[in-house]
Amino acid sequence: MKFVDEARILVAAGDGGNGIASFRREKYVPQGGPDGGDGGHGGDVYCVADRNVNTLIEYRFVQRYRAQRGDNGRSSDCHGKRGKDMTLRMPVGTMVLNADGGDLLADLDVDGKKALIVRGGRGGLGNVHFKSSVNRTPRQCTRGDPGEQLELRLELRLLADVGLLGMPNAGKSTFLRAVSAARPRVADYPFTTLQPHLGVVRVDENRSFVIADIPGLIDGAASGAGLGTRFLKHLGRTRLLLHLVDLAPIDPDADPVRDAQVILRELAAHDPELADKPRWLVLNKLDLLPEEERESRIADFLAKWQAIDRATPYFCISALGGDGCRQLTDALVSALAELPTVTSGAQPDMSALPPQHAQAVG
Repeated sequence: MKFVDEARILVAAGDGGNGIASFRREKYVPQGGPDGGDGGHGGDVYCVADRNVNTLIEYRFVQRYRAQRGDNGRSSDCHGKRGKDMTLRMPVGTMVLNADGGDLLADLDVDGKKALIVRGGRGGLGNVHFKSSVNRTPRQCTRGDPGEQLELRLELRLLADVGLLGMPNAGKSTFLRAVSAARPRVADYPFTTLQPHLGVVRVDENRSFVIADIPGLIDGAASGAGLGTRFLKHLGRTRLLLHLVDLAPIDPDADPVRDAQVILRELAAHDPELADKPRWLVLNKLDLLPEEERESRIADFLAKWQAIDRATPYFCISALGGDGCRQLTDALVSALAELPTVTSGAQPDMSALPPQHAQAVG
């Protein structure tokens, strides 16, 4: 199924039913009086988070939703039936916004969370409400109120503990395959990953966490280059970022330090709060380097990088061979236990960062 993380829909609550003007006409009830009933209220529209729904693709094909109208009132002072509510099921992590003003109406960040979006119209009044000592045969009744309607913008932001970021072909998808059961596409060309992927990393029987992999970022991603501007938002709900760096690039002119700086610059341009999230460096693809060059390549990178950002924890791995991945996932699950859960766009406390780690391959 195609991954769709944005949609625009129009939702309308049900109109209220009309009240009626009616009079009792039983043979044995002399001077029977008014008995017109009220109209039923219109149905409401709700949005609910459902963990069994993974994409907003349904709302790309059907864009108008209307709850049921309330029934009209009846004689014998009978009220009309209330219209049925409409419940729209959406993936966990969906943000429901007013398309006009951009106001956040609901943040469906927990499975089963339900939010009222638009309210149905009130039913009209029957003529029984208008009788009085001077108006014994009222013929007045009122129409039902129209239901509310809104145009909504739906944005799905994946909920994950750890977010992967890096340049194309940095090995993010390979790392996700190495530590989880997720099977994103892996190939030797840029932008193999075209949509976000989630993987569950199970460290032991009682400890696990979720990793989100997004398409690779390039210079200018925050301004629309590549696929980054579309998927960077998915990192906003993660608690910790893993910044993968390719230490053995195929292009001889490539500079891992320069590429890593590009990622930091694009994060800050897209959202300064995203750039301030806890972030670890992961030096990848050491299996492609001769053993005698590994230590010098790592030392050279760190000497340049620590002049830019000395406090960033780092790990050295080979995602393809799995070297160093176990040590990294163990450190991640320990660090996540100290970080608060991120919901509704809240940012984690930077003071909860663990001390600097280093794990060399081989």
